[in-house]
Amino acid sequence: MTTAREIMTPNAECVNADETVIDAAGKMARLGVGSLPICGTDDRLKGVLTDRDIVVKVLARGKDPKSCLAGELAQGEAVTIGADDDAAEILRTMASHQVRRLPVIDGHKLVGIVALADVARALPDRPVGDLLDALSTD
Repeated sequence: MTTAREIMTPNAECVNADETVIDAAGKMARLGVGSLPICGTDDRLKGVLTDRDIVVKVLARGKDPKSCLAGELAQGEAVTIGADDDAAEILRTMASHQVRRLPVIDGHKLVGIVALADVARALPDRPVGDLLDALSTD
């Protein structure tokens, strides 16, 4: 079966936990992405920062994105997938956590990102359709 390593986008860029939200937003814009993994100084994944997080947790609350740090927005343990986990596990994890992107780790090292679109390209329509139903349910 197809593994995360085979379908992921490799070499995912991180935003460092001690970088400002404004710097993270600039990086997102340059890369054309809506989310970035948050990595600590120990190169371990701390969470994922999304463009929605910036709007809802920073701008809407009147926080200054020039002084708010990306690491302040990391909540709990990040939902990840192992590089050698199969597509069925990717689908289960996305559905159970209601996420469309998963950081891919090998040991403790971030090696890529697998997105719903990657899964859709790699798998038959039925499992992907089931995942979309699960993600679309409140």
